[in-house]
Amino acid sequence: MITLLQNFEVDKLAALNYDLEENLLEDRVLKATSKFLSLILRHKPQIVGIELDEHGWADVEELIKRVKGLDLEKLEKIVETDEKRRYSFSADKKLIRANQGHSIAVDLELEEQKPPEILYHGTAERFSTSIKAQGLLKMSRQYVHLSDNVETAEKVGRRHGKAKIFIVESGKMFIDGYKFFFSVNGVWLTEKVPAKYLKERF
Repeated sequence: MITLLQNFEVDKLAALNYDLEENLLEDRVLKATSKFLSLILRHKPQIVGIELDEHGWADVEELIKRVKGLDLEKLEKIVETDEKRRYSFSADKKLIRANQGHSIAVDLELEEQKPPEILYHGTAERFSTSIKAQGLLKMSRQYVHLSDNVETAEKVGRRHGKAKIFIVESGKMFIDGYKFFFSVNGVWLTEKVPAKYLKERF
């Protein structure tokens, strides 16, 4: 009886470990695929031989054909579970696009919005000197990305090294004529932030 019980527990543990490993592998595959989709839908659609329309939309059927191992079920799961909510489907799910972060010219059809009085930008500490001198520049992207909370800014900053947070006086910028947009995944966007509207957060 003891032997049978022990064997049962061992088998149950083995099955649990198998499921865990399978889930971890699936998560890794989905994350890798999501990063590849980011490259395609934000920067280089040509690497898989597709084109984006003027608003950044890609044809779902064509995308699935061009990306090995991708199907609609996986694509739906990526859109639903991506922690940064990078992607959106059209209403009929025939099209997909990245919500922001493009280095290629697309019109995301964003409406200008009044921002909160204060926003935040997370970066690596090593970039502090140049930011204090030049302000925040969009570099290769279409917009500067800003957060409405410190936690998100810190998370973004840590991706590049030791995090440094800048406070953006977005309310003053808006009064002075700078335009702000709010993406569907919760990121505030503007073309630049001059240094005079920035303060270091210590």
